[in-house]
Amino acid sequence: MSALTRVGWKPFVAVCLMLLCSAAAQAANQPCSGKKGGIARCDGELFLCNDGSISASKKNCALMFGQPPSTPRVQPLLRDAEGCACGSGSFCTGPRGGVYCLTPSGNKSYKRR
Repeated sequence: MSALTRVGWKPFVAVCLMLLCSAAAQAANQPCSGKKGGIARCDGELFLCNDGSISASKKNCALMFGQPPSTPRVQPLLRDAEGCACGSGSFCTGPRGGVYCLTPSGNKSYKRR
């Protein structure tokens, strides 16, 4: 007689459900998850997503991927939309003080505060 039939199948199913739920919870807490398509690369401490936007994650991309911590580079804040593409290191300022970059599709992707 197998151990599964002696103990019953309920503990086995409970363990499987717990593993499945914990894996789903971890996947939901990744930068650039969902519609953003995953991480394309780092731009200093920011995550650049595959859709061209920047992630709102509070994690540090450089530290997460084992890159040495660098001194913060000066990021010019521009008033017009020229030259503030995501990944260029330049950001524009909005009319109410928000800092953003432009995705390849032309949408604004705001930097977290």
